[in-house]
Amino acid sequence: MGWLYLIIAGMFEIGFTTCLKLSNNFSVLKWLVGFFICISLSFFLLNKAIQTIPMGTAYAVWTGIGAVGTVIVGMILYKEPADFWRLFFILLLIGSIIGLKLVSK
Repeated sequence: MGWLYLIIAGMFEIGFTTCLKLSNNFSVLKWLVGFFICISLSFFLLNKAIQTIPMGTAYAVWTGIGAVGTVIVGMILYKEPADFWRLFFILLLIGSIIGLKLVSK
């Protein structure tokens, strides 16, 4: 169950970083509210996950999911670069996340 909590927490991390961008320096109320909801749920679920997953592993996976997801959102919504090296290193990060899952008890 811890891994499910962790994956959902990572998705909410993507949500809070996206809301942070859309809030326009905390000036758009609906995105500000979305930011606080997402960040609260993300940390709550991360806390639940570290009850059964080693803290270092959980934190690395959580930030990895958030980083990969946020980069993908940036590429799709904000037309950020999607060149070979960016995609290569995103794939390395995904591989690292999968590796941490495979070696965790």
